[in-house]
This record gives sequence, structure tokens and C-alpha cells, in this order.
Amino acid sequence: MVTTWPPNFPGTGTSATLLAETINRASAGRIRVQVYAAGELVPPFEVFNAVSAGAAEIGHGVSYYWKAQVEAAQFFGAIPFGMTPAESSAWLHYGGGMELWRELYEPFGVMVFTGGNTGTQMGGWFNREINSPDDLKGLKMRIPGLGGEVLQRAGGTPVMLPGGEIYTAMQTGSVDATEWVGPYNDVGFGLHEVAQYYYYPGWHEPGAILEVSINQEAWDALPEDLQDIVKSACGHMDSLLGAEYSARNAQFLQQLRNEGKIEIRPFPDSVIAELRLRSQEVIDELVARDENAARIYASYAAFQQQVNEWLDIGERAAVAARG
Repeated sequence: MVTTWPPNFPGTGTSATLLAETINRASAGRIRVQVYAAGELVPPFEVFNAVSAGAAEIGHGVSYYWKAQVEAAQFFGAIPFGMTPAESSAWLHYGGGMELWRELYEPFGVMVFTGGNTGTQMGGWFNREINSPDDLKGLKMRIPGLGGEVLQRAGGTPVMLPGGEIYTAMQTGSVDATEWVGPYNDVGFGLHEVAQYYYYPGWHEPGAILEVSINQEAWDALPEDLQDIVKSACGHMDSLLGAEYSARNAQFLQQLRNEGKIEIRPFPDSVIAELRLRSQEVIDELVARDENAARIYASYAAFQQQVNEWLDIGERAAVAARG
């Protein structure tokens, strides 16, 4: 298994290890999965290509990292102002999203499963204040996927960096800002040591859905009982990882507040409005030029609208009632 994550990285990285251990144990050794961190066998952004080519049987990552190979895959990771992990999971498993995902990867010889999510994310770490849309102009920020395109549209400069290079980039000033995940992973990377401001919400990535990609020939070679073990192991991680992030993000947010060394701020309404406008422009252009993206986004947007009506009188109303 090749991954996009740094060695022993909490959450996403350790979940890949746990997935491998679960498969190995449940199959009584009939399947033996060995995990390789980013760069140990292939570069982090080459995981999809490695699985597609059969250089690795399994990959673990997030789909917006291979936008250059299959641009429409970004809808299955996270998109700006898109669905939360819970909403995305509902779409994937009960709204036809999973079928669309597998159809998209079929020409590349890749089978795909969900591998968990990182929960609601933060907007990122900044070394300059963001008080208006003008402050986005000239901002050099590590931000992948469609979020990076949105930043560029707003006047900033997106930079694509793997996780292992983020701290140094912030420390040396080669980037002005970075997004990563949330307090759990961000503190683990030491980003609170190299930035002044921590902004929310994570407009660009409400919560990343991780993917477990499997070379199609390797998958087809497994007998049905072993396929069932892999499916069950992925399903186990799908539910477990989100719970880990909810618990750990709360814990590390409190740590940041207690230390009092950085400022935790909301993005101003004017900035959110500008980013929302630019996000829709970017998505509209993507679906106009990519037939697969158009088909996937039609399903995604329809489901988001439908589930949003339920959330208004369900989860959001219940949370508001708590006070």
C-alpha cells in the first residue's frame, strides 16, 4: 500500500496502517498488506498512477491530489463550499455517488472504496491578517485542488506541497499561508509555531473523504471471501476515522486556546462572499469543459440541495436548540 501521508502521521497515516493490519489479521495472512509512507516507494502525488499501472496494488490518499490525471475526481475528495463528511458519505453510499466514482476510475483500471474522513476542517494558518478580499491578492498559500484555483481567481498564488514540506515552507516564508486539516494534525505538524493567525471555516474543504484505491486486476484476482474482508475493513475505517478527528480536534483546539500564542479568527463575511462567488465560477468552468465532471456535479449538487433541507430542521435545528 502506497500512501500520500508522511510516516506515522496521526489520523490519516495511522488509519492506513490500521487498515492494513485489519486486512492482514482478518484474512489470517492470506492477504499481506505492507504500508509505505509518502516518498518511500512513490512520490505522494503519484499514488493513483502507481495503483493504475500495477506498480502498487493498493493506494491510500485523497482524490484531489490526482486532479492532473482525472480532474473530475475532486468531487469525491472535497470541493469548496461543498458537503460535510456526513453529507458526502450519504451521497456516496445512498445517493449514487459511489457508482459514479467507480465509473470514473474504471478506464484507469482502479477499484475504489471510501477510507474515512478528516471531519470538518479549518481555513488555514496565516502570517498576515485577512480583513477583506483585497488581502487575498498576492497571498502565496499552500492549498490543493479546486480551493487553489479559487484562491488564484481571487488574486492569490496557490502552491502544491505534500504534507511533509509544509512546516519548512511556512518557517522560511516561501509561503505566506497554508491549509492542512484541523487542530489535531496541524499541531502535530507544529504549524502553530510558524504562523500567527488560524482562520476558520474550512470553506475550501469542508471535510476530506479519503480513498482506498485498488488495482483492478489485483482486486479481480481475490476470491469473494477476501474481497468481503477488504470491503469490511474499509467500512470499519470509514466510520472510525471521523470519530477520531472529532475527538482529537476538540482536544487540540483547547490546547491552542490555553497556550494563547496564536489568534483564532473567523474569516470576515466579505471574504467568504468573495470566495463563494469565485468557487462557483471555478466549478461552472470545470463542468463546462469536462463531461464526467458535469455528470458527477449534477448528482452531487442535487443531493446537497436535498439533504440541506433536512439538515435545516434536523441537525442544525438540534444544535441551535442546545444554545
